[in-house]
Amino acid sequence: MDLNTDKPKLKLGYRLQKDLDKDQFYLLYPEGMVELNQSAALILQLCDGQHSANEILSTLEKSFPDDDIAKDVIDFLGAAYGNGWIN
Repeated sequence: MDLNTDKPKLKLGYRLQKDLDKDQFYLLYPEGMVELNQSAALILQLCDGQHSANEILSTLEKSFPDDDIAKDVIDFLGAAYGNGWIN
């Protein structure tokens, strides 16, 4: 994944859903669903084909200024790509 040029987006058939009663996000897809933590949901919300991986990282760093999250964001994007959630 090229952090400067790749603009990840959810694959066709995948969508984020928020359960308002539980204040919880889920990634829904034809074969099932995945419960997401807050940072994973934020990352996937930005996977809209408009933001580069670097822009996603920058946004998350602003949301969590006290944490060194660069490796976690990059690892999550790699895992999401590997799991076929994003392209």
